[in-house]
Amino acid sequence: MIRNLNILLLFSSVLMLSGVYALKFSIEHTASERTALIARIDQQEGDLSLLKADWAVLNQPGHIDPIVRRHQAALGVVPVKQEQFGSFASLPMRPVKPNSAALNALFQSLDAGIDPIDAILELEGIE
Repeated sequence: MIRNLNILLLFSSVLMLSGVYALKFSIEHTASERTALIARIDQQEGDLSLLKADWAVLNQPGHIDPIVRRHQAALGVVPVKQEQFGSFASLPMRPVKPNSAALNALFQSLDAGIDPIDAILELEGIE
């Protein structure tokens, strides 16, 4: 009886040992993937900062102005005038207040149990 128990415990401990080693290797693999991802993110952040620096240099007026002057005739580029943006007089006025009588009638019909959408569907022949 004790011999069978010892054999059972030996097999279960070997099984648990193999499970622990499998878990250890799985965690090490996950840690190496995480480290690789962190390194890749750091590289991409460095590339992004380099691209932002290049973009800042290329957008400086001192860099753009000679290009604009060189191609001004071909592109028809002229300085922007204030009239191109419009004026305050061209802005629309505030809309008029909604028809409150129609809204009140709608709410009263809903309270009375009349469904306006159902009435429209009946007129269209859709049910």
